Amino acid sequence: MIKTERIADYNQSLNDNHGFRWGYLAEHLSRKRIDADALVEKVRQFQVAIPSWALGTGGTRFGRYPGGGEPRSLEEKIEDVGMLQALNRASGSISLHIPWDIPEDPQAVKDLLASYDLTIDSVNSNTFQDQKEQPLSYKFGSLCHTDDATRRQAVEHNIEVVRYGEQLGCRTLTVWLADGSNFPGQQHFRRAYQRTADSLKAIYGAMPADWTMLIEYKPYEPHFYSMIIPDWGTSFQLTQYCGPNAQVLVDLGHHLPNTNIEQIVGRLLHFGRLGGFHFNGSMYGDDDLTTGSIKPFQLFLIFNELVDGANDPAVKNPEVAYMIDASHNTKDPLEDLLQSVQNILTSYAKALLVDRDALSAAQEANEVTTAEEILKDAFLTDVRPLVAEAMRRNGGALDPIGLFRQLDVRRHLIDKRGRRAVATGL
Repeated sequence: MIKTERIADYNQSLNDNHGFRWGYLAEHLSRKRIDADALVEKVRQFQVAIPSWALGTGGTRFGRYPGGGEPRSLEEKIEDVGMLQALNRASGSISLHIPWDIPEDPQAVKDLLASYDLTIDSVNSNTFQDQKEQPLSYKFGSLCHTDDATRRQAVEHNIEVVRYGEQLGCRTLTVWLADGSNFPGQQHFRRAYQRTADSLKAIYGAMPADWTMLIEYKPYEPHFYSMIIPDWGTSFQLTQYCGPNAQVLVDLGHHLPNTNIEQIVGRLLHFGRLGGFHFNGSMYGDDDLTTGSIKPFQLFLIFNELVDGANDPAVKNPEVAYMIDASHNTKDPLEDLLQSVQNILTSYAKALLVDRDALSAAQEANEVTTAEEILKDAFLTDVRPLVAEAMRRNGGALDPIGLFRQLDVRRHLIDKRGRRAVATGL
């Protein structure tokens, strides 16, 4: 655990430079009649969950290069997220993946979470792989399978995941299906969809009344001819079939190249069905790169829609659950997560700068250039000092990655867990 005194000492060493940059930005915003302190307070409240599977080195089908010191148990994963939370104070929850994160002693896990000021954001089921001693295979599908017994097995697994979540005070189940087909004629599209819908409804009916089901979509991979839930429209239809507590989950990497994701966000907000976000970066598809590393303007435009929806009293959408879903094959995974959180907060802060009244007026008057310039003005503003100030006021580090490196965290983890320690999970 990183002591608050160590963070305070580190911040003191950066205080002169930060004070200059923050003072300049605050004055710049004041001249535009923007309350900088009010924006800081909004950024302070923003939280993004850390997934348990992103704490270790990821990889591709062709290789994985573990860096050592990775978490070997649920408890060690909680320790790592607690360290991230201490550094940035914006990562106060963890998302678990069953069967790798099954709590052997739920009360001890809850006590450990509390000691790090953490909660469980969501629990994720896994029917995209066969587990040891699993009676039936998901090779040809899980919730959509032609075999009744295989579908029941997948449904029961999801219900079991919900029960684990209940033990830890969680109230959100995330479902992502790898079900699909690779060849024409392999699968009957309509029957496969209906089997999936009925399976999801069975899971939904077994959840507590105050739980939320997030249904994720993906256009391709692991199957390349068809996916059972290939787009937001299919996911949206399934949420309606299940009930009011079912919501669509948007993963930024789960889109074909050049998809207008911000428009999807706007539509789902309009329908009141945007339940969650999985943040990452993408060049071609589900690349799972650092959030904001490839298309920062797109990330800003997405947050522009999110902020606009949050400010519109006509939008009746539940609170959105934010989480990072990334894979790290070349970066230190903990550094990558710190970087992703900072990029997310930066995009959110920029979206808060948009002059909503002026933008709305330009849109209604069809002033195309004016509308674009309003967005560009917010996007090109360097809000990093504002994000740093928000972290500082929350008790975090002005530069989380800088302190992570100064403390030589990875070396300490290797000393404690071993050079060949590899994270459990994917």
